[in-house]
Amino acid sequence: MATFVLVPGGWHGSWSFEAVVPLLERAGHAVHALTLTGLRPDDDNATVATANLDTHADDILRLLDRAHITSATLVGHSYGGMVIAAAADRAGGRISRLVHLDAYVPRDGESCWSSTTERYREAFAAGAATTGYAVRPPDGGDPRRRPHPLASFLQTIRLTGTLAQVPRREFIYCSGWEDRTPFSELRTRLQADPEWQVRNLPTGHDAMHEAPEAVAALLLGECIADASTHRRQACH
Repeated sequence: MATFVLVPGGWHGSWSFEAVVPLLERAGHAVHALTLTGLRPDDDNATVATANLDTHADDILRLLDRAHITSATLVGHSYGGMVIAAAADRAGGRISRLVHLDAYVPRDGESCWSSTTERYREAFAAGAATTGYAVRPPDGGDPRRRPHPLASFLQTIRLTGTLAQVPRREFIYCSGWEDRTPFSELRTRLQADPEWQVRNLPTGHDAMHEAPEAVAALLLGECIADASTHRRQACH
């Protein structure tokens, strides 16, 4: 039995994995879907204003301590990739697998701000213009989304090298939004790195809602059809 810790992207909560969680649990695994500090419905303005990347990494570390988890699979979507990287670096060997689901994969000294495209930097800045500390959700989308702590997008990550000791590191590239994705260069970088396994998922960014069965299959290590090549993916 594996233990999955699911970390949502910007503006989202644990509900973003609501269609994936039962599929993993049905396969016999333990699943913890998080809502990060500053994004909970009852968080006050001070909590939102002071939450940063360190705060969010600590959310994961507290869960590991509280649930006595010693071999976790961390799954991060979008901004959540920053969080799982920071947490894995500090988790003292308690992470057995990292899955960056269309998510940032930072190197030491990078931030979500520095890793994304100018289009998204402009969106972050415009979204924070009202308060100066909380980025309002982009127009449209799920009404459950919350303003996201700006500091978490801006804070640079500090990695000691422990992250490189995680046995399995995977990147899932969602290829269905090629005109807007900030992850094209990242996919190229990781495809050239033998320590990473890169998979393709022919969906838009919100793969958990578009294709929860396909996401669950990848997390469970099963083969899925790759619509962009009409080949079967190898599973390891």
